[in-house]
Amino acid sequence: MIPFMVPYLTFDPEKSRITITSNTLQYPVLVTHIIFAFIALITGFLQFIDRIRLKNRKIHRYIGRIYVGSVFVSGLLALLIVFYVEDFTKALSFFTLAVLWLFTCWKGYRAAVKKRFNDHRKWMIRNFGITLVAVSLRLLVPVLLLAYSIFHGFTLPEGRARMVEEVLNVNIWVGIILNFVIVEWVIIKKRDDAGKMS
Repeated sequence: MIPFMVPYLTFDPEKSRITITSNTLQYPVLVTHIIFAFIALITGFLQFIDRIRLKNRKIHRYIGRIYVGSVFVSGLLALLIVFYVEDFTKALSFFTLAVLWLFTCWKGYRAAVKKRFNDHRKWMIRNFGITLVAVSLRLLVPVLLLAYSIFHGFTLPEGRARMVEEVLNVNIWVGIILNFVIVEWVIIKKRDDAGKMS
């Protein structure tokens, strides 16, 4: 994710990969969203290290608070960014991603507060799966470009720019669905494995 994030750390709107409307709050909101999403990504990975999660609960809770705070800040900012997205398909997919991210984080946080740790673990696995959509949607772009080419008989009937535009319109949806399926499979598999052991 670092190569995608670095241009925004220059705080130069000209280096943005997203079209920036001049004289608006769009760029600072976007940069803040990206920074907090990156913090969520790093702290989320740390939460899955058994040495931290199982052997040092205080550190797990501390990192967890940073993760939850980062998700909420970044997720709420994502809802603001939606209003700057001109393409309806992209706006809807980004809105859906933000709502799912906030909802699953809230469910995981509330479960931890109520000491329902099994539910907490499931919801936070779901939430981190949504956090990882930022990674998977970038990894999916080459696959989707290939799929586009195959569906069009290895031709570009409307040109390269149109192909890229169409791929970028669906990659968030594909990322959400793919991550959701993988995460639910992991949760169900763990539950089934735990059932067999008991």
